Amino acid sequence: MPMKKKAKKNAKADIKSRAVLIIMILLAAAAEALYQYYKAQKLNGDGLTVHFVDVGQGDCELICCDGKNVLIDCGEESKAADVIAYLNKYSVKNLDYIIATHPHSDHMGSMSRVIEEYSVGEIIMPHLPDKDIPTSRYFEKFLAACDAHKTKVSEAETGRKLEIGGAEAEIISPNGESYDDVNNYSVGIILNYGMNSFFMAGDAETLSEKEMLKAGRLRDVDVYKAGHHGSSSSGSAAFLKVIKPEISVICCGVNNSYGHPSQKTLKALKKYSTEIYRTDLNGSVVIHSDGTKLTVTPERESK
Repeated sequence: MPMKKKAKKNAKADIKSRAVLIIMILLAAAAEALYQYYKAQKLNGDGLTVHFVDVGQGDCELICCDGKNVLIDCGEESKAADVIAYLNKYSVKNLDYIIATHPHSDHMGSMSRVIEEYSVGEIIMPHLPDKDIPTSRYFEKFLAACDAHKTKVSEAETGRKLEIGGAEAEIISPNGESYDDVNNYSVGIILNYGMNSFFMAGDAETLSEKEMLKAGRLRDVDVYKAGHHGSSSSGSAAFLKVIKPEISVICCGVNNSYGHPSQKTLKALKKYSTEIYRTDLNGSVVIHSDGTKLTVTPERESK
């Protein structure tokens, strides 16, 4: 075969091979996009879905049930775009409730942006004495956003129950009116759906836990969002003995300077929890309940 014809034939074969490769790459990308869409719809479908959103060294939880949505905290201001992108991924259009557990920036820093982005039914936060009301810029922006959007803000009332579709959340803390540590103002809830239950209480520490125990509102739960990012100042032995969580989720940042979670806390949780997830290791953690069975989907598996 003449060299020119052979070269021409090889060139055509090379072009064809490249075209096939490009088509395969495009098909793989399309398949992955469809899978991610299906996964998002499934996790946000029938039943209750609780998202423990990875916002680094901070807290953010999203509760979805029967078309109702509740956001608990939202991380630092620098994480606003990430939180909004996460909510949009799961087709969240409005927030029936926002629970601001307590006024620290790693829990409320990006709340003004969230209020500007979504229709919000009501914000629930703890009553704060004048001495504990923040003067920080993020909190001023939060108040301004509430005023600009005429967002209802209510003080947390222990014993109040919130209907979230077929699920119900009961506010069980705070149980005091003045604390030396702002963490103890944290709004705590027990979320129930069918036979399944979740406990979340921001950064509530040992004092708040003792008050919850004294009030008699605590009981066994399936899932526990570890208090104060897994700090040794939360999750006391007496507290864990009552709630006995089968699954624990710790929200903390990669290589954070606080040493969260503490080894003491991890050891205490392992006494009850057969599964422990951490946002620094697993990324965002999604737990779905059909009323009986829990399905846990971490963004990534621990190494």
